[in-house]
Amino acid sequence: MKTAGYLLAAIGAVGIAIALATLPGDGAQDQEQVASAAPVEVTPAALTDEAGEMLVSVPGMHCEHACFPRVKESLEGNDSVSEVVLAPQPNENALTNKQVIVKYEAGFDLTGALARLHEIGYDQSEVVQ
Repeated sequence: MKTAGYLLAAIGAVGIAIALATLPGDGAQDQEQVASAAPVEVTPAALTDEAGEMLVSVPGMHCEHACFPRVKESLEGNDSVSEVVLAPQPNENALTNKQVIVKYEAGFDLTGALARLHEIGYDQSEVVQ
C-alpha cells in the first residue's frame, strides 16, 4: 500500500514540476530559455491573388458558444477576411462538424491565419478545401 502512495506522490510531484516549468518566469529565465530554444522556422506568407472562400478544419473547437467565437475573432482579425461562419452541422444541438467557412478578399494571408489559430490553441487546424 505504501508503494502505491509513493508512486502517486511521485507522479503528482512530476506534474507540479512540469506546471511550474511552463509558468512565465522572471526576465532572466525567459531570456535563457529563448537563447537555448531551437530556431523557429519562418515560412513565407501564402497570399491569395483573388477573393474566395475556404473550408478550415478546427479539430480543437468543441462548442459554438465559447470556442467558435474565439476562432471567428482570430480569423476575422486578418484585414482580408470578410466573414467566418460555422460550417453546417448535422445536428443543430451539437457541434460535430468542427469546420469553419472563411470568406476572404485578395491578399488574404493563409499562413498568417493558420498561425493565429495555432497561437490561441487550435494547433491542428488546417485547410480542408
